[in-house]
Amino acid sequence: TLQNQMADSKDKPVKPKTTPVKSPSKPGTPIKLNNHAKESSPRRRPPSVTNGTHEKAGVAAELSALEEAFRKFAIHGETRSLGREMNGKNWSKLCRDCYVIDGKNVTTTDVDIVFTKVKVKTSRTITFDQFKDALGELAKKRFKDKNSEEATQEIYKLIEGKTPVISGVTKTIESPTVSRLTDTSKFTGSHKERFDETGKGKGKAGREDLVDNTGYVSGYRHAGTYEKKVQGSKLL
Repeated sequence: TLQNQMADSKDKPVKPKTTPVKSPSKPGTPIKLNNHAKESSPRRRPPSVTNGTHEKAGVAAELSALEEAFRKFAIHGETRSLGREMNGKNWSKLCRDCYVIDGKNVTTTDVDIVFTKVKVKTSRTITFDQFKDALGELAKKRFKDKNSEEATQEIYKLIEGKTPVISGVTKTIESPTVSRLTDTSKFTGSHKERFDETGKGKGKAGREDLVDNTGYVSGYRHAGTYEKKVQGSKLL
């Protein structure tokens, strides 16, 4: 009957319709995928990301020892410098601190001449590439007994891993005179009253005469004993 046929059709599961992928009729035409094919296709990672790290960032982070020394000297005393360019003052300091200037083969005049030679006429600074060109010029004078490549490598070794030498820093001097002037136990007169037995300053109490409102005469040896005597007499 019609009712039995309708019941049988409800019991049978309905199969989802799938659209077959048609091959392109012409070579070179892209194949269109349906939604099911798109979901099943694996997703590719971008080429720049590998194991969660950026390859370009890793390459940029790796600096040679020579370039690292260049940046440290370039930012020395320059709060706005990013370490990409170096001025003439820091160039001369680098040559002095790294002993590129030996006073015989290379002098301060040679350093200034080479700096003017490699830099752009309208600029006051040099880049890292110009810095290497300047070192190549000085290497010929600094190491005359070696060829160009060996001399360049030798002058690189003088600079690699070096940092600017900070001058003008006051150092502590240990001498009997200084220790005598700083030892508070040997102070006399009014200066002695400014410090306690441990050598700690008394502050305002050591500089000014404070009024004693305890009621005792200044210098009285038994100050503060009156209250104890009164309490002892009451107990008796």
